[in-house]
Amino acid sequence: MTVSNGFLPISAEEMKQKGWDSVDFVIVTGDAYVDHPSFGTAIISRVLENAGYRVGIIPQPDFKNVESVKIFGKPKYAFMINSGNIDSMVARYTAAKRLRSEDMYSPGGVAGKRPDRAVTVYSKLVREAFGDVPIIIGGVEASLRRFAHYDYWADEVMPSILIDSGADLLSFGMGEKQTVFIADRLRNGESIKDLTDIDGTMFITDSAEGINALSVPSFSEVKESKKQYAIACRIEYDEQDSVRGKRIVQKHGDRYVVQNKPMAPLSTEELDAVYELPYMRYYHPSYEALGGIPAIKEVEFSITHNRGCFGACNFCSIAYHQGRQIAVRSKGSVIKEAKLLTENPHFKGYIHDVGGPTANFRTVSCEKQLKNGLCKGKKCLAPTPCKNLQVDHKEYLELLRELRALKGVKKVFIRSGIRFDYLLEDESDEFFEELVRHHVSGQLKVAPEHCSDYVLDKMGKPHIETYKRFANKFYKITKRQGKEQYLVPYLMSSHPGCRLTDAIDLALFLKQNNMRPEQVQDFYPTPGTISTCMYYTELDPYTLEHVFVPKTPSQKAEQRALLQYFKPQNKPIVLKALRDCGRTDLIGNGKNCLIYAPEPQVRQKTKNSSNKQNKKPFKAKGRWDGKK
Repeated sequence: MTVSNGFLPISAEEMKQKGWDSVDFVIVTGDAYVDHPSFGTAIISRVLENAGYRVGIIPQPDFKNVESVKIFGKPKYAFMINSGNIDSMVARYTAAKRLRSEDMYSPGGVAGKRPDRAVTVYSKLVREAFGDVPIIIGGVEASLRRFAHYDYWADEVMPSILIDSGADLLSFGMGEKQTVFIADRLRNGESIKDLTDIDGTMFITDSAEGINALSVPSFSEVKESKKQYAIACRIEYDEQDSVRGKRIVQKHGDRYVVQNKPMAPLSTEELDAVYELPYMRYYHPSYEALGGIPAIKEVEFSITHNRGCFGACNFCSIAYHQGRQIAVRSKGSVIKEAKLLTENPHFKGYIHDVGGPTANFRTVSCEKQLKNGLCKGKKCLAPTPCKNLQVDHKEYLELLRELRALKGVKKVFIRSGIRFDYLLEDESDEFFEELVRHHVSGQLKVAPEHCSDYVLDKMGKPHIETYKRFANKFYKITKRQGKEQYLVPYLMSSHPGCRLTDAIDLALFLKQNNMRPEQVQDFYPTPGTISTCMYYTELDPYTLEHVFVPKTPSQKAEQRALLQYFKPQNKPIVLKALRDCGRTDLIGNGKNCLIYAPEPQVRQKTKNSSNKQNKKPFKAKGRWDGKK
């Protein structure tokens, strides 16, 4: 699995071994080179290779040394630059803005191999090295920062990354189609400056005259006015649709950034072709002595069968990057990949995942979207499922059955997210039954996120009653099948809209349902999401109503501690939070109390004494976790 001559070159020596004296394109990336279709660089490089181009890859160049981007010399057509599979700032910093100690996409997991804002740094390095060479930026970092955006780490509004980086063109979304269009037109002699009409791309112009596009508030306007920022965010998000989306223009000083409408999702045939390219499915052998690339462990025996997500949670970037329309691979293509896995000497019989952004989406949410696009300003599932929603697990179930029947396959798990609200809408329990029987490895991870309806509305998630129904059904089926399996809920603290009282209600919900989360995710304001817009502006971009946002370290610490109230080290913070909210009724020895405390001395009650501050504690309606 690690034959070096099957990889694309990452050095001049490897380029010469292929008999090349130059390359057509150089891809610069913030990740180590892993030639696996779970990595964007692998996909784009193989797509270019398949189209007849010579591609060299510079993984994790020394960002302090301009010579590091000169490995292949000047490419015939262009440099293509990305930060890696995730935003470089997310890769380097926690939600508390602390440097991470590990980087799973670097050799040996060693941190510090990529710079802050890697796309911009690499672009400037290439510009210093080669002057006016065409530079195309893409990947998730560029895609989510394509317009003026709030940067959490700098705590300020920054211009489009296209302006900051000095690149010529930005490719947003998954990128396969526009990459080939760009390459072919450059090969045909067109200038990079003339490539202004390709869907899924963004360019800079000195004049917006004659451009038929929606105008969003300018960089200076969104920097000065939070209301204008929220308005711009809503328009940018609403037009992220390949069917009805319109061009968008945003002024930056005396220049303009212009976004063409999103590229259409790949057809099943096109997606099959992408995933059947000759990937080595492993990291480059040069990393072996350095400890390998840890990220391969999560994906080496996993299969992606779909793209896109019509769930579109407000805190998630998938809908803005991949889109809400679902694209799927054929069953035959997925089976073919599974057979390849069984031939891998590392394979032990377990396919770790057959999923994607949402594992159980295998069809469009409704037929209307194919002609009219997805509804503007509405969600398919939240707060309640749309009446036009079509739910069908039949083909996914058939696929899983065929995978289970393959020679050499012992188990097929589903570890990427299951949309439990979508699952409950299925009139048949057939998929649910087989999910529990065959595809859960002891624990099924699901994402209720919170219990407050108001907070869940701001998240774009279904209300907690839906999760209760799902959990009840899950445990009933599990018990009926004689299994011992559990739900592991993802929970989020400090999301916009979450007051301290909401966090207390969530702590009570967890206690009364015997749930003790070992990990809690603080809301992380990453560029390009509706939730990040709310975090920065304290406005809901769809209503322009005020939203409370917990921002200070102490506010975040209190909310996080409440979700793990049972940990001794959190007791002082939880005590303070409860007292600040007047919830001293939750301090003591009662069954609803969150914190144990010695019984206080009883004061003599007087006519003027009052207990109005002691609010009635939250009480869950019955038990729903299936446990005794």
